[in-house]
Amino acid sequence: MERFLVLAGALLMMLAVGAGAFGAHALSGYFQRYPNYESIYATAVRYHMIHGLALFVVAFAMTRYDATGLLTAAGWLIIAGLLLFSGSLYLMVATRLSWLGAITPLGGVAFIGGWAALFVAAWRAG
Repeated sequence: MERFLVLAGALLMMLAVGAGAFGAHALSGYFQRYPNYESIYATAVRYHMIHGLALFVVAFAMTRYDATGLLTAAGWLIIAGLLLFSGSLYLMVATRLSWLGAITPLGGVAFIGGWAALFVAAWRAG
């Protein structure tokens, strides 16, 4: 699982950097027409990057703590959160369908669950 999380983290970070560059360069004209979507896109990229890095933290924790079930859950919750949170925001910017914002909090709940699982795993270890 550690290897999977490192691979997923690396891929997601690569995509996050690409999304940031795409937003800064290719979408500049789009954001001039729809300025309110620029901050939404920036939020998606920021959470994408933070939680891509979080997968490395979970993979590292797996090498230190004997809590494989909790840490596996943490990894999957962070991945789900990233897809739901950043994914819904990216789609909202791309489609201008504001109802997609209703999905975003589900991603936030998944992020909180992932961080909570990491916390409990570390707490129990020590």
